[in-house]
Amino acid sequence: MTTDWGEKSTADLMSSYVSKEMGYGVPKEGWRICLAHEFKEKRKPFQAKDVSLSNVLEHIGLGIRYLKWWYKKTQVEKKAPFIDMFRAQPLRQIYGAPLGGIGGGTITRGWRGEFCRWQLNPGMYHYKTVTANQFTVCLRRGGQTVYQQVLSVERPPTLQGWNWGYCGEYAFYHALFPRAWTVYHLPGQNVTLTCRQVSPVIPHDYKDSSLPVAVFVWDIENKNDYALDVSIMFTMVNGSGHKDDKSGGHWNEPFHLEKEGEEVSGVLLHHCTSVNPYTLCIAAREQPDKEISHQTAFSPKGTCSGLWRDLITDGRLDSPTGSSPPTLKGEKVAAALAVGCSVPAQGHNTLEFCLSWDMPKITFGSREREHIRRYTRYYGTNGDASPSLSHYALTHYKQWEKSIEEWQRPILQDSSLPSWYKSALFNELYFVTDGGTVWTELPEDADVSGGVRSENGGLPAQPAVIKEYGRFAYLEGQEYRMYNTYDVHFYASFALIMLWPKLALSVQYDIAGSVVQKDPTERLHLMSGLCSPVKAKNVVPHDIGDPDDEPWKRVNAYLIHDTADWKDLNLKFVLQVYRDFHLTQDNQYLRDMWPICQAVMESEMKFDLDGDGLIENSGYADQTYDGWTVTGPSAYCGGLWLASLCVMCKMAKLVDNEETYRRYRDILDRGSAAFDKLLWNGKYYNYDSSGRDLSNSVMSDQCAGHWFLRASGLGEEDYQAFPNEKIKSALKSVFDLNVMSFAGGQMGAVNGMRPEGVPDRSSVQSDEVWIGVVYGLAATMIHEGMQEEGMRTAEGCYRTVWERLGMAFQTPEAYCEKGIYRSLAYMRPLSIWSMQLALNSSQKDQTTSSQIGATDREQGQDLRGNQS
Repeated sequence: MTTDWGEKSTADLMSSYVSKEMGYGVPKEGWRICLAHEFKEKRKPFQAKDVSLSNVLEHIGLGIRYLKWWYKKTQVEKKAPFIDMFRAQPLRQIYGAPLGGIGGGTITRGWRGEFCRWQLNPGMYHYKTVTANQFTVCLRRGGQTVYQQVLSVERPPTLQGWNWGYCGEYAFYHALFPRAWTVYHLPGQNVTLTCRQVSPVIPHDYKDSSLPVAVFVWDIENKNDYALDVSIMFTMVNGSGHKDDKSGGHWNEPFHLEKEGEEVSGVLLHHCTSVNPYTLCIAAREQPDKEISHQTAFSPKGTCSGLWRDLITDGRLDSPTGSSPPTLKGEKVAAALAVGCSVPAQGHNTLEFCLSWDMPKITFGSREREHIRRYTRYYGTNGDASPSLSHYALTHYKQWEKSIEEWQRPILQDSSLPSWYKSALFNELYFVTDGGTVWTELPEDADVSGGVRSENGGLPAQPAVIKEYGRFAYLEGQEYRMYNTYDVHFYASFALIMLWPKLALSVQYDIAGSVVQKDPTERLHLMSGLCSPVKAKNVVPHDIGDPDDEPWKRVNAYLIHDTADWKDLNLKFVLQVYRDFHLTQDNQYLRDMWPICQAVMESEMKFDLDGDGLIENSGYADQTYDGWTVTGPSAYCGGLWLASLCVMCKMAKLVDNEETYRRYRDILDRGSAAFDKLLWNGKYYNYDSSGRDLSNSVMSDQCAGHWFLRASGLGEEDYQAFPNEKIKSALKSVFDLNVMSFAGGQMGAVNGMRPEGVPDRSSVQSDEVWIGVVYGLAATMIHEGMQEEGMRTAEGCYRTVWERLGMAFQTPEAYCEKGIYRSLAYMRPLSIWSMQLALNSSQKDQTTSSQIGATDREQGQDLRGNQS
């Protein structure tokens, strides 16, 4: 469904574009913005000062304990807290598609062309625009340079010897992850450049998708009646704008590599830090009609007019031999690579560059252990892989693009799907690479079982899927630095299980191994102020650790709650186990996980305080909505519980355990009746059953349990936990109130809404919109035949984030109707892939129905024929 306000917001992003040139091979679908665009609305991050007085008074103990913890972490230990309520990242409305594959680090190039966000050290971000990292074009006619321009709209105070200030009204950016295009029309030159950025992010590919590389393909269109010689120069600083760029000892060297009949040349930039050293590489492919030249080293300060003159003289660089000397402390060094070609009159030619980086061995903040990145399986751990990586990228990127196009084409060509959805579906995938993601090999001596072997209800020490496909971890958010935060992964995991299912299963095995562990160490929990064990047995951990410490060593880095109170995490584990089996049909996985599912469900039974088959909450709802006070059974946790019982019944049947099936069936039947009696109010499920003034608030996520049942092919007949007519009524109530009665129906679904049509403001989370929750809600609507409502619901979030607030490639956890947002670049919006699963399922159902209908008609004809 397309709306007038949607069409207006899309057009607004391109309203400043004055050229008629639309570039070379730029697709129709995606996110498009003129380089001269300015976002009118400037939002601020949620910080401690934004908490209302009533919430401050309610959580004053938490505030004091957090302040003490924050001071110790930042001032005594000199570390960054994994959630910093006092130093939230400001909104920079500049980001574009990140460069690189999965788990090897990322570099983000902004939509105006800046290299501006760096995540080379795993999970740790550096937000710095490196001014000297640029592309420059040089046009020559008849042996004379007629035009030379840095392709940047900026006018920086440094590098004044370069020609800055390209007019942004003549260029636009277009993103369809993992590719992006920037179209530059050169005013007065009758030349259009289209820079295509390609990263190897390819579904079901576990080799090339791990590579830390990106390719820039420059298509040059010459609309003149005469030929031109065109050079593109790529400049890159040895470093990332971090203070260690000046630590000394860094050096550059040119290289040339010939392999399998293909030659590649470029410059290696060796960044020699004591922790996690790496090599950057800029390279190009040698071709008969292309000329490659380089400048091994130049200082990226002062006017830097020497390099500019070098290029403007003849369209090429001096290409000195030999390495540069190591930098002295306080110095920076950069390198340049130029590629030139001739472009005929009214003709076209192409130039190609590669950027790669090689940081094969990584240590996290505690430096306790060295980890080996996944791509080293193919390129070794010696730190000398950059030439080979660049060679492979430049000779294989066309195959990557073919695979990407084959994957995206059916969705992009589906005329029933709106354009904004196609953009959102693919562009939100940026977080799979840029979510602090690490993908490492499993060491030979590693044991992920948690010490409980298969014969005792545990796991193998090295499950086959982890041994073959490695370990995978991504952050809850770039500002919430916890790996594999499980309550959020519940939503985000749809992207992994649909596109890289082996990585999804790998995460599940890692989590399962930690479930059976226990850690009796007493630790203060900030929310309650009480001390309790770090980890109870048969309880799913909140996360696997902080990149500033040692992931996979600790569980439960989060300090807010005691794990024993995190009811929803265990339930989410059970639900994901079955959904993942349903989508992969991996029988070994189901056999391995079944005893662990039984164990975590048993640990939940203690919360059925009155024996009615329904678990109860006390104090706080669960981990996901930890700001909302709840008493008694709740729609969210209770719904997850019933859905978990449902999948336990299904799994018991699959493993042929009739006794266990009957037990869970009995609990499910009693629990469903209690859930209906305590929470159904005739239109929707109340938030909780306490009878408090706000108990009847309308929660947007009240059907989360049913959502997962539908995603798992369940939810009807023998495996039904909720009556269909009540689910549809609840979804209609959410659409009418949380969506259409909030912000004019143009910002998605607010978490909590009062039945009289005003937002529930009882907590810091109830009046927020959570983008990832909204995508899951939209998927639930689609499953229930409410596709128009589902699309309208999700569209509000996309328009708000990507087109109004300038949060492209940093989709936050939440925003309010006005003023603030919370936690930029967050994991949960990957749940948009659950919408695609719902669409796939509904199309499959329609196909099946039509096939059944055709069979019935044929049978009817046969019967009539027999009768006659």
